Amino acid sequence: VERYVGEIKGGLRPAMKITIIGVICSNPKSFAVTLLCDPLDASKDIGLLLAVNFSEKSITRNALIAGKWGREEKTIPYFPFTAGDTFKMELLCEHQQIRVLLDGRQLCYFTHRVHPLNLVTALQISGDIKLTKVA
Repeated sequence: VERYVGEIKGGLRPAMKITIIGVICSNPKSFAVTLLCDPLDASKDIGLLLAVNFSEKSITRNALIAGKWGREEKTIPYFPFTAGDTFKMELLCEHQQIRVLLDGRQLCYFTHRVHPLNLVTALQISGDIKLTKVA
């Protein structure tokens, strides 16, 4: 099970792109991509938790503000992940939202809830994937 934590230098800002390339494990349960305000302090705000669940074929997005989780967003046009497959996920930060692309196709988006955006300073990835590149 992979666990990656990386700094977002200067914090999240519009026009920033985060690229995650990896391979899904052969018998995956779930993985998560999290944008955090402080990776060392779990009580700090979370700008985005993107949780992929293989048994439910769901991709849930949420944010933690002042210790409370907000409304879950689950709408996706299709479930794009397959065990054993390579994937390329891109998080494009825009002024109002984060747009999530998978293998070049738009998958979903998430309206920013943490303000100002540059409070979000870390990327955490964990779960049943093997990362080949994070940029």
